[in-house]
Amino acid sequence: MTQQKLLRALPPPPETRAVPIAETLHGVTLTDPYRWLEDGEASEVRQWVERQNEYTATILDAVPGREELRERLTELLAMGFVGSPSLRGPYSFFMKRQGTQNQPILYVREGLDGTARPLVDPNPLSEDGTVTVDWWYPSEDGHLVAYGLSSAGNEKSTLHVVNVASGERLGDTIPNTRYSSVAWLPDRSGFYYTRYPDPGSVPPGEENYHKRVFFHRLGEDPNGDPEVFGAGRDPQDLYGVSLSPDGRYLLVTAFQGWSKTELHLRDLEGDDRFIPIARGTEAIYEGRILGDRLYVFTNEGSPNYRLFVTDVSSPGRERWSEVIPESETVLQHVEHAGGKLVALGLRNAASVVQVYSAEGTPEHEIPLPVLGTVSAVEGLPERDELLFTFTSFFVPPAIYRYNLASRDVGVFEQVEAEIDTEAFEARQAWYTSRDGTQVSMFVVHRRGLELNSNNPTVLYGYGGFNISLTPEFRPVVYQWLERGGVYAVPNLRGGGEYGEAWHQAGRLGRKQNVFDDFIAAAEWLVANGYTRPERLAIWGGSNGGLLVGAALTQRPDFFKAVVCQVPLLDMLRYHHFLIARLWIPEYGSADDPEQFRWLHAYSPYHQVRPGVRYPAVLLTTAESDSRVDPLHARKMAALLQEVTDGENPVLLRVETRAGHGAGKPVAKVVDEQVDVWSFVAWQLGVQTGS
Repeated sequence: MTQQKLLRALPPPPETRAVPIAETLHGVTLTDPYRWLEDGEASEVRQWVERQNEYTATILDAVPGREELRERLTELLAMGFVGSPSLRGPYSFFMKRQGTQNQPILYVREGLDGTARPLVDPNPLSEDGTVTVDWWYPSEDGHLVAYGLSSAGNEKSTLHVVNVASGERLGDTIPNTRYSSVAWLPDRSGFYYTRYPDPGSVPPGEENYHKRVFFHRLGEDPNGDPEVFGAGRDPQDLYGVSLSPDGRYLLVTAFQGWSKTELHLRDLEGDDRFIPIARGTEAIYEGRILGDRLYVFTNEGSPNYRLFVTDVSSPGRERWSEVIPESETVLQHVEHAGGKLVALGLRNAASVVQVYSAEGTPEHEIPLPVLGTVSAVEGLPERDELLFTFTSFFVPPAIYRYNLASRDVGVFEQVEAEIDTEAFEARQAWYTSRDGTQVSMFVVHRRGLELNSNNPTVLYGYGGFNISLTPEFRPVVYQWLERGGVYAVPNLRGGGEYGEAWHQAGRLGRKQNVFDDFIAAAEWLVANGYTRPERLAIWGGSNGGLLVGAALTQRPDFFKAVVCQVPLLDMLRYHHFLIARLWIPEYGSADDPEQFRWLHAYSPYHQVRPGVRYPAVLLTTAESDSRVDPLHARKMAALLQEVTDGENPVLLRVETRAGHGAGKPVAKVVDEQVDVWSFVAWQLGVQTGS
């Protein structure tokens, strides 16, 4: 069946009953016809989801070339990946996935030259491959590792401990350790860690908040672990913990949204008091203790960040001394290695790694293979060698080793990838947004692309939470480039590519700037001959799902297809579900009159209008998503199916035993990506097979 015949043969979507519920918020009367779809446990909702999944499968299964696409995606994903490394004692640790493995394995290597061996392999722990390692923290000497396991993509980790030498798992098991932070005592007899309350110990729905810091001694019942920090504080606060190498000082970082943190220090040889090091300021602070010095990394008064140092025994703000000043490079992290300071940063949305003396004098820049992304730098104060993870659009992730003394660079760990890097090119373009702001964008395509305004193009965006979109290798996109497609990634406001000022320009009441930047990127691609609206698809997930939802409702005429994954779409009710109260500092809350005004102005679910010819839309979500409730995708699908005027399909794909995306097994990734890319190719007129 050709793509044209498929389009004409579309059956109507399943019927959805409307049950209008009217309410008045801050003087504005709103009607919600599909609030009944919010209850994902209701049998009627489950039956509705089954019908929607069947409808979507019937349509997408008919797209030509799916088997060829599946074969190529399977080959590309079989390259695997390697994750950020960690150095502790005589060991190095890293995550790696290879071939058809569903989940990455935690490996350990003796030193930097030993043979890597599996330490924690989650693949045998479930038949469907959905058990995954969420996080891991080695002890300072590297002999023990605390790690979290979760299943079905729910990210609700259970803490375990493994002996590195023997590979045996200790009996210590602690539930409710989602996104846990762990700090080991120097003698590895116990650790400080964070966990959520037990279900039933707080009112229903509060299990996702009230995180606390506890201390656990190995071999003891975790139910008796003493609480160390968090009581009486805002239940939305999140915490990170670290210890000085000698175990004397405990440092707690309190995260209050994505623009504000606090630092609290306790002398464990003193009393139980925590001394506030930084609090009450709208700024980010991160700390690390080395010897008798406390280093503080912050954007206080410096949107591009800087580094201070102070005496850990007398750390008052008036005693801080600047070590690395703010510059045009956005400072992301500072590592201590071989008596040097190694600074990871961003320059025009691509990574740079700079080496400074211990006193902060610039020395040299570490050479990187090409324009790309360094996701982590790992070193030890007493060693000259450090590790860093690098990737770019045509370079799969690899871990490199660098010697600070000799300045030699070598590969520490990589995946095998047969990629023709010379066949493609990436450029960084600059364009003007609606208010005159200059925004950068990466545009990737075959070398020598003809600018004939007819190239099928995918525009991908995020724009929020201080997250930066920088050059990275995405196997699922590579097959699109091979077929002549264009892939564009703009660095929207709300992200962190250009420092905290860039982030602030796209949050709360300034969120519309993000949508304007994204729409302007599409307009630039069209104006410069890359594509035209009939051959342009937009794609985003999570906060990026909100982004494409807003673009869909604000400029429905400018896109042919929309891929909206695990999205936030009802911005007036989002904060009532799962962990979404944590995002109020980024978006605001409809409970506040002023914030209601700006949320209502762009909330995609509330901006859908009858009789509008909307683009083709594929909404994807997952039953076990514990971050963004699937209700957003369900309600939006029902509403768009009801009101859309035209032949463009509105499809909903709901994954079972999967969550927001983390920990999704490769088998499920392949199934999902075949559906999504089939949809994109079909809508943009790209031939996917015979």
